[in-house]
Amino acid sequence: MPDPLELKYAALKDPGIRAFMIAGERFYPANAVSLTMAEQRTFYDLYCAHFRKPRPENIAVKDFAVGPVLCRRYAPKLSKNLPAMLYLHGGGYVLGGLESHDDVCAEISDRADIAVVGVNYRLAPEHPFPAAFDDAWAVLQHLAGQFDNIIVGGDSAGGNRSAAVALKARDLGGPKIAGQVLIYPGLGGDVTKGSYVSQANAPGLATKDVLYYCNIYKGGANKFAEPLRETNFAGLPPAFIVAAGLDPLCDDSENYAVRLRNANVPVKVRQEPLLVHAFLRARHMSEPARQSFSAIVRAARQLAHNGNLPD
Repeated sequence: MPDPLELKYAALKDPGIRAFMIAGERFYPANAVSLTMAEQRTFYDLYCAHFRKPRPENIAVKDFAVGPVLCRRYAPKLSKNLPAMLYLHGGGYVLGGLESHDDVCAEISDRADIAVVGVNYRLAPEHPFPAAFDDAWAVLQHLAGQFDNIIVGGDSAGGNRSAAVALKARDLGGPKIAGQVLIYPGLGGDVTKGSYVSQANAPGLATKDVLYYCNIYKGGANKFAEPLRETNFAGLPPAFIVAAGLDPLCDDSENYAVRLRNANVPVKVRQEPLLVHAFLRARHMSEPARQSFSAIVRAARQLAHNGNLPD
């Protein structure tokens, strides 16, 4: 008898992404938003652990705290005077932490030759907006006293917060941020249009799930919760943005890029028509995901070391 999950994801064109979705759903069920928050976090932790890869041997890791906020620093062992990347993890504002994206941060650090700092920011619903944003901002200020060059980046909800801290840094005249690396970010786009409609039932993340997470986050009509609400995008740092085609959040990336271009901010969007939300975890399973991750690493390296977007 055919495997129901094989049938469910048969339309996905990339075999690696099909395998990723099937394996992921065995750990993190499609109806997870109907579960209690404790159950969701348990499933998510199992899901992350299944796909997690060992850290590169070249990477040294140190845990530290900025006030009550736990952080983790990754850096190549023999490198000195490195630029840094503040990496804010995804998880729909309610899931994840230092362990969920440990291997992603370690691999970026190793391949981009930069220090990467992950942040264990507070999660909703226990800590709604602006708690996580405030945590990210506090860590950025701390890093500004230690590193000459800093970029910000993150995936999904982490991409949201990266864009938000870049806005605040611009508004306040610092800390100076050399670039943004936003990976399938949710930026507060119009959920009645575009990819929110065409990809409403996309594999791995549906529009109703986006609404569920945003409701829990309780950011409301605040530009630091929904950066697309900003009306002035001038003076923001250059941005490299990755949009997954099979993702209701896809159009947020291009809409943000349009606003940056109109404000004469350098920006590059990498469209991934074969990829789904959360494809970072499939970078060792899927060739398109592997190539996209390599592009993310190149962008992080270029922005952190030179302040330029890759060609």
